[in-house]
Amino acid sequence: MILVTGGLGMIGAHTAAALADSGEEVVVTAHRSTRIPSFLAGRVQVETIDVRDRDAVLALGERYDIRDIVHLAGSIPDGDPLAFFRHDMAGLLTMLEAAQAWSVRRFAVASSIGVYTGRPEIPWDEELALPLADLPHAIVAFKKAVEPLTLFAFAGTGVQPVLLRIGGTWGPLMDPESPFNIIPPYVGALRRGEQPPPLYADDGGDWGYAPDSGRAIALLVTAATLGHTAYNVSSGTRYTNRQLAEALAAALPGTRVDLLDGRSSDAGDDPYLDIRRLTAATGFAPRFDLRAAVADYVAWRAGNDR
Repeated sequence: MILVTGGLGMIGAHTAAALADSGEEVVVTAHRSTRIPSFLAGRVQVETIDVRDRDAVLALGERYDIRDIVHLAGSIPDGDPLAFFRHDMAGLLTMLEAAQAWSVRRFAVASSIGVYTGRPEIPWDEELALPLADLPHAIVAFKKAVEPLTLFAFAGTGVQPVLLRIGGTWGPLMDPESPFNIIPPYVGALRRGEQPPPLYADDGGDWGYAPDSGRAIALLVTAATLGHTAYNVSSGTRYTNRQLAEALAAALPGTRVDLLDGRSSDAGDDPYLDIRRLTAATGFAPRFDLRAAVADYVAWRAGNDR
């Protein structure tokens, strides 16, 4: 059985669904949100626990034969970075201990595209040394710390760590007003008949669609062998706001997103992730380009509030 923490969140739920699709037995943890999405109902075991609760987590090993762990549970800072670090570090340490106690085969943990901040090379690949740089968010700072802590914790234990450097993932189950990706809020505004703010046409980003990202993680967790510890997980493509505006117009006829010429700054191209290592290890290729992802998401939002 495979344990997915945070398994009812956006990335966790799509990872759990992809694992179930491949025939795996899956148990997920849920804490803040316990609403089971329709595409997971009846397909996974759900345990309502806080991953910081050591006794509750270790008790899972008495009820399930857990072979692999995907640790995706996390929180959102509320203004106090120390409280956020304390909260998410407690969860990480508990799960590292559980992995050792259960002698799992593989421990995959969420890192972030943000760990590459400061590297001028684009696209970002896993061979780049991670620089000491001013980081854009407390979440990125924590994810950057997760990597060496996880590697050190499992050195010599037989547990294989997998660092998931996840790009700007969005899709079903994301907060529709999320500040971390413009697509869900823009879809919401257009569906309400509102005109969202204009976008610079040539700005963009690495927008991996959640069903694809979940499938990529599932492929890494279940791969027979892995030759590396760090893997980029995303679309492998830099999309632009011009492409986004076209995709939104196609999915929501009669609406438009106004575009401004050029870019919002002269800082250089927006970064994106090189996923050739992921593809070589698992055969992964995205099933959704941006237009298909937007169409799928608009259809999802028509019947779901998230």
